[in-house]
Amino acid sequence: MGTPLESREAQAEEVLDRLYEEYPDTTISLSYSNRLELLIAVMLSAQCTDERVNKVTAELFEKYDDAADYAAADQEELADDISSITYYNNKAKYIRSACADIIEKHDGEVPDTMSALTDLAGVGRKTANVVLQHGHDIVEGIVVDTHVQRLSRRLGLTEEEYPERIEEDLMPVVPERDWQQFTHLFISHGRAVCDARNPDCDACVLEDLCPSSKRDHDVDLASGEAW
Repeated sequence: MGTPLESREAQAEEVLDRLYEEYPDTTISLSYSNRLELLIAVMLSAQCTDERVNKVTAELFEKYDDAADYAAADQEELADDISSITYYNNKAKYIRSACADIIEKHDGEVPDTMSALTDLAGVGRKTANVVLQHGHDIVEGIVVDTHVQRLSRRLGLTEEEYPERIEEDLMPVVPERDWQQFTHLFISHGRAVCDARNPDCDACVLEDLCPSSKRDHDVDLASGEAW
């Protein structure tokens, strides 16, 4: 029966324990070799699969070496280089603008603070968190992507709807030591079992403590809609 534990803290701890055992080697799935490549890959990944991004950046990172290359790139040419990515025209503009600022304001280096990163075009808190965690080894928040957004609501860890509110709500509940892996574990579980449209509750290691389990409940807490 899908019955959550009494407190959100206890629920989060048990969820983490089980997911660590289920996905012991989970980590970021984007391919990159330096901080700028990481930043660009994460910018491209918005509303796009990591698999698609990795295919595009395999050639993109061969063509452009540094922030100066991107800033000087022709808009149409860069957009064409990433044309299989969602919203490629806007993302090309953001990349060019962000790289111009990196050169002008940060000596060509990807900045290492939340405020400086989110000042860059096309960079929100989620992207900044990823860059800080994997580019600078700075963990000051929880990356809330679509998987974290969906699973944290399904599991009764939050009732908030929007990413920044979800992050704010989860940070006191999830132990700080687990903030980085929390995201990777939820992404792995979301891809493998708990997808958006048809989660496989029968195969889920969290089913017995999930208040959205299709075995026992009529409503998907992620969407608020009936199964």
